[in-house]
Amino acid sequence: MSDSPTLPPVRLASDAELARDALSAPLLSRAARLARWAGPGTRVDAGGQLAEEQLPTAAEALGLTGEDAAARAGEAWRVAVDTGLVEIVDEEEGTVAAGAGLALLTGGSPQDVLGVWQGALEAVLADASVPDLDDLVDALDEGGRVDFSALDWDPESEAEFLDGVLANLYLLTVSEDGPGDGPVPLPALAASVIVPDDMAEPTNDVLQQVSDAMMRLDDQFRMLEPVGLVEYRPVDEALMADADEEPGTPVDDTDVTRYGLVRLTPLGRYGLRARLLEAGFDAPAVGELADKGADALLDGTAGFGPRAAQAETEQWLARREPLAAARELLAAARGADAGAPLRRLRCQQALSLVGAEAEPALRDVLDDAELGGLARVWLSERGAADVPPPSEAMVFWLTIDTVAAQLAAEGNSAELRALVEGLAEQHGGFFSAVWRVDHPATADVLEAMGRIHPDKKIAKEARKAAFKARSQQGG
Repeated sequence: MSDSPTLPPVRLASDAELARDALSAPLLSRAARLARWAGPGTRVDAGGQLAEEQLPTAAEALGLTGEDAAARAGEAWRVAVDTGLVEIVDEEEGTVAAGAGLALLTGGSPQDVLGVWQGALEAVLADASVPDLDDLVDALDEGGRVDFSALDWDPESEAEFLDGVLANLYLLTVSEDGPGDGPVPLPALAASVIVPDDMAEPTNDVLQQVSDAMMRLDDQFRMLEPVGLVEYRPVDEALMADADEEPGTPVDDTDVTRYGLVRLTPLGRYGLRARLLEAGFDAPAVGELADKGADALLDGTAGFGPRAAQAETEQWLARREPLAAARELLAAARGADAGAPLRRLRCQQALSLVGAEAEPALRDVLDDAELGGLARVWLSERGAADVPPPSEAMVFWLTIDTVAAQLAAEGNSAELRALVEGLAEQHGGFFSAVWRVDHPATADVLEAMGRIHPDKKIAKEARKAAFKARSQQGG
């Protein structure tokens, strides 16, 4: 998907931490224990499933009890087979042996462990998109084949639905204005894939679709929790009881936690990012730019939110001496292309994290037309001596460059509107002078100021100035 939008960067735990989480995930842990438990007497059927008469023994080996103990043992066995922890030796005899995947879990690298876990995740996701056994039995035709039309189930659509929900959960988790490490209410997650963006008030039909989706997702997240993808608080059973039944205890319908809460785990962030990358999405991770040049850092963080950009920059700076880092950043910030203003803004933000050791690099660019303004700002903020005052031309150039960068970073944000209003108020004759600024973005910035400023008279002045600037630039 080369035309897919870049997703916000995700902060991932280290491979070693993720591998530990993978090994402790209940489902993979059970699958590994069954792989060690299996021996010469273990038998499987033609589909690789553990023989029914051996399920109770397998459940006992796993310490599972209750009515669903055998079913959970069977699920762990399927994962063991699907991930190569167990391999079928003789299909006719139904014999098995430990597979290569088991050695990877016990003696492989963290990446090896995560590869096995990713296979377990894919197996569970495939199972989560399949109707429950009772529905499948009811849909069998006379020949023993599943009648999908009777199920009202489309395997491809069901998988796409779950993929869409998980992609939205990932996006909500990594977005700077999202819940972060906090849980997402299941109704909100279901609505995010059901309710159209342009629908101000959901119709009753749409609300019913959301409710139905919640019930499907409740079952699916219960399946996905044991593999370590999510932490899940299920929908309150009382909500699914017959409407005619009187609840045993008073029910608080306003308690959102009763409708299900789901949180993507650190392991889940890793797993879903890997799936998104596989699907062709640009899903960056904080820290990927730490060993690259300053040009890659400034361009790469252009679309990051403030917190992610700072985290990435801090990791980049940690690997370099302050003075050398400042020189590299300043060199990468130069340019007259459309992305240059935002690069200089990111450069300025990066330099704010550098100590006084970087001062010589900033003094070296005081006479630079593109960097002299930000160098003066940096030096003045640190109380440096002998900082020459900027010329009026430099002040106006830096103003245009700053507004252009803010436009590229945030669009018509409240902060940008406040900046635009302040510029017009603080500088008498601002528009009569600024259109002459020799900056590639002058006309575009003035046009944006004309759109943004709430005062119609001032907005008109900005548009006139934009016309003059464009004429001067030959456009």
